[in-house]
Amino acid sequence: MRHTAIPSALLAAALLAACGGSDNDDTPAPPAATPQLKLSITATEDFPGSYGSVGAYEKLTGSISGEVDPKDPKNAVIQDLALAPVNARGMVEYSAEFVLLKPKDMAKASGVLRYDAPNRGNILTMLNPAATPSDAVYLERGYVVLYSAWQGDVPKSNAARLTATVPVAKNADGSSITGTYRSELVPSAATPVMALPGGVFNGSMIPYAPASLDNTLPGYSLTRRVNETDARQLIPASDWKFADCSAANAFPGTPDGSKVCLKGGFDPKYLYELVYVAKDPKVMGVGLAALRDTVSFFRKAQVDSAGTANPLAGRITHTIGQGTSQSGNAMKTFLHLGFNQALDGGKVFDGLYAHVAARQTNINTRFAVPGGGGGLRTDHTAFGQTAPRGLAADYLDDVSGRQGGVMKRCVASNTCPRFFLGLSGTEFWQLQGSPVLTDAYGLRDLAQPDNARIYYYASTQHGGSGGTASIAYAPTRNVYPAGTVVHFNDTFRALFVALEDWVVRGTEPPASQVPKLADGTLARPDQLVFPTMKGLSWPVSGTATAIPDFNYLARYNGFPLFDFGPQYIPQDESGIATLLPPYYTGRDYAILVPQVDPTTGLTRAGIKSVEARAPLGTSIEFNYVATPGIVDLSNLTGSFIPFHTTEAARIAAGDTRPSLESLYGTQAGYVAAVTTAANQLVAERLLLQRDADLRIQQAQAAAVLP
Repeated sequence: MRHTAIPSALLAAALLAACGGSDNDDTPAPPAATPQLKLSITATEDFPGSYGSVGAYEKLTGSISGEVDPKDPKNAVIQDLALAPVNARGMVEYSAEFVLLKPKDMAKASGVLRYDAPNRGNILTMLNPAATPSDAVYLERGYVVLYSAWQGDVPKSNAARLTATVPVAKNADGSSITGTYRSELVPSAATPVMALPGGVFNGSMIPYAPASLDNTLPGYSLTRRVNETDARQLIPASDWKFADCSAANAFPGTPDGSKVCLKGGFDPKYLYELVYVAKDPKVMGVGLAALRDTVSFFRKAQVDSAGTANPLAGRITHTIGQGTSQSGNAMKTFLHLGFNQALDGGKVFDGLYAHVAARQTNINTRFAVPGGGGGLRTDHTAFGQTAPRGLAADYLDDVSGRQGGVMKRCVASNTCPRFFLGLSGTEFWQLQGSPVLTDAYGLRDLAQPDNARIYYYASTQHGGSGGTASIAYAPTRNVYPAGTVVHFNDTFRALFVALEDWVVRGTEPPASQVPKLADGTLARPDQLVFPTMKGLSWPVSGTATAIPDFNYLARYNGFPLFDFGPQYIPQDESGIATLLPPYYTGRDYAILVPQVDPTTGLTRAGIKSVEARAPLGTSIEFNYVATPGIVDLSNLTGSFIPFHTTEAARIAAGDTRPSLESLYGTQAGYVAAVTTAANQLVAERLLLQRDADLRIQQAQAAAVLP
């Protein structure tokens, strides 16, 4: 709907609210100094289903075109913003695609806008009550749900991806900016060529082009090593090229700045590291400003700069942001860099939930890689781990000597949201998560801010649906059956509702539940003592395959302190990295992990879901790579080793854990245990009743015991 005639005073007030004015200003800022924002809705369609008293929803698809003022102090933190091209109004432009789910009758909306941050552009996790009926709870509660792009290197590879367009930084004379860039190439199979940008998670993003295809120039190198901590072996420049040598194109192939061709091919037993001089860095931090201004527009504005009506105008009273994994890291970075302060000085988000998000996101460096991160053969030098781990404004990092936590800026501007941080076991073992709970040396527990809660999902891996049906066993890939039966999806749903209650109604949420040094539930990895687990099998292609006896090896990803050069700002995960690979300072942060129960092997602390309170086996928060010669943990993957069914089988195998028979006696006993666990979790506000009913139904249908 487009308004053709709007009083000038109303338009000025709307633009002021959306783009940074203050209600207390008597004189509006001149138009040239006010960032403009324009809304484009390209499609409106019915969303399937009807949701309680709220009724029908609709799905709006479109984009936001906006501006960032490089002279506004609220944008000063954005790396290279001063080098971005400006329009005739002196503004830096961006655009961001979005999808919006809203009640058809906005009078029935609750006033809560939930923002879900896309993960590498993906909105495949869009609420889908048809597939996950429990997700209907958000729509039944009248939420408006917004998905809006924030990451500037996402290609438009499919309709499900949301993309953002951010500017490219240039020198004052318009020439290309160049600088050192580093990428890891991790082949999963033998191949003659690998595409940039590389990395375990970032491979489908838009790469930075090399300044020259001549790899004999200074600043270009390709090395290989078996494990990340091994010495690098230099590959001669004559043996690799920026080229495409796939199919019939034999080495040296056809010159191509987006691919690397290796004579003899890439071998999956090696980890390859490419360093080159890149050109044309994107000003990725503009994506965070775009998110700030997009949410502010939908929350506060009546119309956009052209007079187009905001479809949510006057109906939003509270905003809650959520990100999972990489996008959860982005939400922490958004908060840490001060973007929760809107241009009008108020809050963008009243609540934030960073889910399975131990790190921050590399979005505000020159040649930033927001989609990067550690994984299989985890990159210990990856950006995303140098910024503060502590939440409190007065957090002191004794290893680096830096002061100030994630909430330092929002405390200063009085714009802190109520904040939830959720951690699975993977965040401790592979993603260096424990420093958020302890001092840098791992000697004392940290006191968390009053407006924050941290929840550890006990005995879980980074993702997955849980349940025995989710467990897969590929002995050539992982040493043990992969996955954890214990999951956290139900827990997340209940906690999100608790966050809404805290934000909207002031109802205190459940207390933080985390492992601690003080009670011995947080320990150094070599202090864990697992029970004996052996004599079991798992079906592989319809045939029972023996599971190796569990042999605990204290492998975990360490957390060294690196120096990326004098132009890098580690406390902000910002600036320009000039030392790549970075220099190891010889100092390390302590890494601790959740302590296990010596009887069951399940972890002792945290939120224990139904599958942990009525277990069918041991869900372990890590797994081992089965490839000979590679010494590492499997990528974001846990393992599951079932209990023996009978006491006789357990004793015969020498397994020290309880059998299902000893725990439950009969199938009815198992159902009773699940029922008790589910009811307890509902009472603790850690499980919704509909999810409790589903778990009980599943237990009744399972053939666990005679």
